[in-house]
Amino acid sequence: MILLVTASERASECAAALREATGEKVVVAESLVRATTLLRAECYLAVVLDQHLLETEPNEVETTLDHLGTAMPVQVNLAISGMERLVREVRAAVQRRQREEVKARRVAIFRFHSELNGTVTALLLSIELALEAPGLPAAAAEKLQSVYELVKKLRKQLESADPTGEPEPAAGV
Repeated sequence: MILLVTASERASECAAALREATGEKVVVAESLVRATTLLRAECYLAVVLDQHLLETEPNEVETTLDHLGTAMPVQVNLAISGMERLVREVRAAVQRRQREEVKARRVAIFRFHSELNGTVTALLLSIELALEAPGLPAAAAEKLQSVYELVKKLRKQLESADPTGEPEPAAGV
């Protein structure tokens, strides 16, 4: 979803062009106060800010920008910008946000994978030490051995998983 913040008479025309170009729903806010309210309630891919409002509502600018969240801000002067330029700038911002989201997801998956590997290693070492404890009852040793095998299986699954989250290429490709 895209938030278009403008008091321009061309707001509906701009919203229609953005909707058609991006396939995203476009919500129009006629002021920065209204934009801030909408930003508190929803998450947007991009927020298109009309330069005119930024200049005429200077006290509201910081508040609105503080509520952008993960939305990509796009500043345009709708009084002089054509539809093609508006669409091009918003498309680029949406694509940038999507690339950043994919990158952040990959980093999170990689970190989680690394943490899991550390935990699995600690489990294996702890189980090995417990199995070497003198006077360990046979039933307990048997259960610990079973847990040890399950943790080794988990380690193999982690090793075969791609931590970047990318699908594995098909054989022969």
